[in-house]
Amino acid sequence: MMSRKIRYGMVGGGRGAFIGAVHRIAANMDGQVELVCGAFSSEPARSKASGADFFLPPGRCYGTFEEMIRAEAKLPVGERMDFVAIVTPNHMHFPPAKLALEKGFHVLSDKPATLSLAQAKKLAEIVQRTGQLYGLTHNYTGYPLVKEARHLVTNGRLGKIRKVVVEYPQGWLATRLEASGQKQAAWRTDPKRSGAAGCIGDIGTHAENLAEYITGLKIEELAADLTAFVKGRKLDDDGNVLLRFKGGAKGVLHASQVSVGEENNLNIRVYGELGGLEWHQNEPNTMLLKWPDQPMQVYRTANGYLSAAAKGAGRTPPAHPEGYLEAFANIYKNFAGAIRARIEKKKLAKDDPANDYPKIEDGVRGMAFIEAVVKSSKKNAAWTKLDV
Repeated sequence: MMSRKIRYGMVGGGRGAFIGAVHRIAANMDGQVELVCGAFSSEPARSKASGADFFLPPGRCYGTFEEMIRAEAKLPVGERMDFVAIVTPNHMHFPPAKLALEKGFHVLSDKPATLSLAQAKKLAEIVQRTGQLYGLTHNYTGYPLVKEARHLVTNGRLGKIRKVVVEYPQGWLATRLEASGQKQAAWRTDPKRSGAAGCIGDIGTHAENLAEYITGLKIEELAADLTAFVKGRKLDDDGNVLLRFKGGAKGVLHASQVSVGEENNLNIRVYGELGGLEWHQNEPNTMLLKWPDQPMQVYRTANGYLSAAAKGAGRTPPAHPEGYLEAFANIYKNFAGAIRARIEKKKLAKDDPANDYPKIEDGVRGMAFIEAVVKSSKKNAAWTKLDV
């Protein structure tokens, strides 16, 4: 039995960053993972200063991700990092992931997987060739009731799925915030750092991934209408998409960052032949089940009637609120479990929680979704197949 924590190094996430701190909190929550090194900024001095903020030894605070990965690869197996967490803007997802995988390290990356679909497909080839584990932080799949929704659909409680409605409205980019120098707005609206899409790449992919995770269905083709409402903005800040799933189900997806007053209002409704369900990220500990011949049911997190997957994703008794950070932590917990099993040479059962995290296949599908949306919108919302 292995008697140590899983060790990781971080690329990005230093002083002035947002998502890096979320990753560190999530990684630390279950006591399974520890940060041992990092290249926290594209500026070496800022990277090393950030490492000092986290009380890391100076020798494990690197100036670049290349330096970190190559130096860590030379350390003894019992001392070096086990995986790399990538928490950079999109254009810097592929280079460190490629190098880490090729140097023998597992990778857990922020979404979307890469800057382009071509990069994502190349990364999938590298994952397969190296045999290393690759995970993606589509963190909303970590919520207990999202796992319950998936369980109910998989077990046929709703019958054959007919319709999926998923939406992710925000309002924080309703003005040209990027012109003020605000860091998070600046890179998300820059094609060189964000990629072919803005809003759709940033939050639309979360909606796409959530719909596929819960239903188990794959989007085959779509018709999309993208808009940049804010004058001078180079990438979309609003998108409306019709979906056709394999098997015949239909869907509607909308993502917006100009929906004034909205925060992170991700929500989904799934309708089958026998019933429907509804879940809102704003109230993540409640899910509604709807039936044609009986009263609506209210499911709540951490109760005994939930499936093993849903119960295993919770940490506190009923009515003690759990949310975004705990869901994020479930991705880290499961990914760490997969690494631990790999180190201990244990074969995981199919339904083991350590298998339940977004993988490179999800990353490729996310990039195919982005590129299909952009292509469709340029052709006046023409139906466009996903290139996967």
